[in-house]
Amino acid sequence: MKPIPKFLNKPKSFWASVRSLSQKVGYSKKGTIIIPTIAQMVAAFENLGLDSQSLVREDQPTQLAIDLLDYFTERSRVLMDEVEPRLLNAEQAKELYEQTRAEFDHKCPIPMNKQKGEKRAEAFLTAIVNMMVERHIGELPCDYDPRELTTITHGGVPLRTLARRLDGAFPSTINPVAVWEIKEYYYTTTFGSRVSGGVYETLLDGMEVEELSEHEGIDVKHYLIADAHFTWWECGKSYLCRMFDSLHMGYADEILFGREVVEEMPRIVAEWVEIYDQRSRIINS
Repeated sequence: MKPIPKFLNKPKSFWASVRSLSQKVGYSKKGTIIIPTIAQMVAAFENLGLDSQSLVREDQPTQLAIDLLDYFTERSRVLMDEVEPRLLNAEQAKELYEQTRAEFDHKCPIPMNKQKGEKRAEAFLTAIVNMMVERHIGELPCDYDPRELTTITHGGVPLRTLARRLDGAFPSTINPVAVWEIKEYYYTTTFGSRVSGGVYETLLDGMEVEELSEHEGIDVKHYLIADAHFTWWECGKSYLCRMFDSLHMGYADEILFGREVVEEMPRIVAEWVEIYDQRSRIINS
């Protein structure tokens, strides 16, 4: 899922309205993603003690109200029409993993999940990500399982060190072109704090990457990769909305759901390789 360009670079006040309205009107109902009407937005603002004239003035919707309605409409459309059909259950993920593994002689790590007993198996989504990256970077290096914090340097000295260990970095955790976080929850039966916390962790990562770009002019590609139909669609649609919001706030370059990993990773990794080659030419010139 790429961000929709017209919603990028919105002021933070716009996203404050998105959050306030979402929490009051709700994110989803009866299997659908809610699109609040302007009347519902006005009622929500008034209920929250906010100025509803910022939404409707002289019986006419303001530009803010029009923009919010447009955004909520697109959020609902994308999540329902594009994201939900790509989310997989454990059986489907296993099938996609086996199909992907059979297509190429991979040498990358194939990690196991943290389940026990009958649920013990390969971490399907992480394995697919690793295989897709390896297939498309050729002989270039990659850290598929970082055990250290990501650091951006200047003159060999740390300029920024991110707060959290991420799930992958290309070509390494030192001055990476790209970093990514993977959230696969195929065997969860409830939507608990560990799952919701993962969304906010990625938000923190994105804010740090944004700050690096704004203050140092250094861009690091940042991706969230998530799957499990039951977890995210049946239990966590509100968090899908939050992910969609974070993407358009600029805290991730793209978010990949389920099947999107095999659909989009070839293009994405080609972009990384191009940036890597450009950096190498500059260093060697």
